[in-house]
Amino acid sequence: MACGGFFCSKNALCALNILYMLVSLLMIAVAAWGKWLGLVSSFQVLGAVIGVGFFLFIVAVVGLCGALKQHQVLLFFYMLILFMVFIVQFSVSCACLAINKEQQNQLLELGWNRSESMQKDIERSLNCCDFYQVNYNETCEADCFRNQQCSACAVIIQRYADDALHFVGGMSLFFSFTEILGVWLTYRYRNQKAPRIHSGPYN
Repeated sequence: MACGGFFCSKNALCALNILYMLVSLLMIAVAAWGKWLGLVSSFQVLGAVIGVGFFLFIVAVVGLCGALKQHQVLLFFYMLILFMVFIVQFSVSCACLAINKEQQNQLLELGWNRSESMQKDIERSLNCCDFYQVNYNETCEADCFRNQQCSACAVIIQRYADDALHFVGGMSLFFSFTEILGVWLTYRYRNQKAPRIHSGPYN
């Protein structure tokens, strides 16, 4: 059977939605890793990635159900929402990849000054003190503070932020283009008729 047939379109759409589920779980996992390091509260792009990943997972479930049953209403809303998700995900991916060091430092510093409890969590987990310059006349939650051999948290956070942003941005940008493929597959699949199963005289 040619790949343009009904079952080929159905299987391709189902496989694509399963891929979307895996991608969305990967996005959530990587962004949650950034949150565990204390980066999400100070860098809100990762929080947006979690939201997009969760929403993409829900949309993929809807698309998978619509593909299995060729439900016209589900497929229409899936196609419409998927295109909107593509726009959002593409924008977030570009923001992750295009942001420079100065902008990262500004956003990280804003998040650092927003919450004192978050500062303590970062100091404890990354074993660093203060943001730009360590002040040993103040208190710090890090173990290195006892020996007065601490590094500023900005340097460590920046290193983790670069890794997380480049990974999330690159993966999101790559898979966002598959969503255009999903829109095209859905449009074609909605307009295809399911082949009739001919029953024998004794069935």
